[in-house]
Amino acid sequence: MNAAQLPQGRFEGREAFGQMVRDALACAAAEGWRELILCDASFADWPLGERAVAESLQAWSASGRRCILLARRYDDVRRLHSRFVAWRQTWSHIIEARGCASADPLELPSAIWSPAWAMRRLDLEHSHGVAGCEPERRVAVRELLDGWLQKSGPAFPASTLGL
Repeated sequence: MNAAQLPQGRFEGREAFGQMVRDALACAAAEGWRELILCDASFADWPLGERAVAESLQAWSASGRRCILLARRYDDVRRLHSRFVAWRQTWSHIIEARGCASADPLELPSAIWSPAWAMRRLDLEHSHGVAGCEPERRVAVRELLDGWLQKSGPAFPASTLGL
């Protein structure tokens, strides 16, 4: 699969959204996207704990790659997505996790950005949104995410060190 084969335009529903996340991460692995930004208030309804997603992320992980995670909080990630948490621990050197605890959960974007394709959910309750390869879409999503990243701080450590 390549970015041009990923969904383009509007999408509706949780199933369509979940499949889009799976397909985007599989495409990232197949095409070797160098950078990914995954953003959601909690990632609770993302399929991050699924075996297929973990396999795609593992295949994507390589030297020179970079993934930025942005969430309001990571409690649901730890509770619901153990495979993702394990992957994040293994690949902590290429993953920057950011948090924006003061964000309104409905304002923080639910989005995936890459240099090749972008997706944004506009209605979280019904999982409606838009996706595509168009440069304008990718630039708009990146600018939106950059604004939130500026308001964020380090979060979701890969390991908890203590004495």
